[in-house]
Amino acid sequence: MSTQAQDDELVAAEERALVERAVAGDRDALAEVVRLLQDPLYRLALRMVWRPAEAEDATQEILLRVLAHLGTWRAEAKLLTWAYRIGVNYLLNLKRQTPQEAAQLSLDAFRDGLADGLAEADYRGPEATLLADEVRLTCSQAMLQCLARDERVAFVLGDVFELNSTDAAWVLDVTPAAYRKRLQRAKKRLGSFLTATCGLVNPEAFCRCSRRVDKAVALGRIDPRKPGLARHPVSPGGRTVAQAEQQMIRLHDAAAVLRAHPDYAAPQAKMDAITGLLDSGRFPLLS
Repeated sequence: MSTQAQDDELVAAEERALVERAVAGDRDALAEVVRLLQDPLYRLALRMVWRPAEAEDATQEILLRVLAHLGTWRAEAKLLTWAYRIGVNYLLNLKRQTPQEAAQLSLDAFRDGLADGLAEADYRGPEATLLADEVRLTCSQAMLQCLARDERVAFVLGDVFELNSTDAAWVLDVTPAAYRKRLQRAKKRLGSFLTATCGLVNPEAFCRCSRRVDKAVALGRIDPRKPGLARHPVSPGGRTVAQAEQQMIRLHDAAAVLRAHPDYAAPQAKMDAITGLLDSGRFPLLS
């Protein structure tokens, strides 16, 4: 058995032992399950629902569903992969729409909007680098919302989270072939859009983050007093905005632009609320 296979088997055994303790009512084990899953599930929710506030609510609901069904996990997949499946099912069926979904915004219409109000020179005001980062992060979030949900989640799982096609297909409950077709469709649409639009991908494209700052502020799409993504807390030891951007620059392709977000941490207040529920004795798993 290879070293990697041995490591995978050890992790699987540790996960099984942890879940067994949690299902048996060990509150410390339950808290550890929450700790392991909260940030990845938050990052999934954020990519699907766009705004941090909505992602917080979605993450809390997903985690509660995960914990409520923890006793049904049979290690048929890694614990996080199994949790992704629950999260994806919830997010695909969410009744609340993002603004782009409600407006049925296409990538073509989004590109036209980016061209409107583009400044002739880079923004040179206070916090210029920070606000350009905020524009980039917000823009890449918004363009994902122009995809249908099934295409969006396929792209997020495959090209953002880098799950292999077998695991991603299992999460979506489709065949690997169907998943790869869905992913390819999303990649083609986003790749064409970014090549024609984004100066980070194609130096000849028209859009530059630093030239969108004034318009984004005027439209209320970014708040210079409180940048929601550029100053978002990150997971302990996770990538910062600057580190994610450096990875993007090295790779310099469409997928890298959409992947180049920091490793956002789930807001602690929501996680504390879940912990409080577990400690209250009212949660079904521990009753």
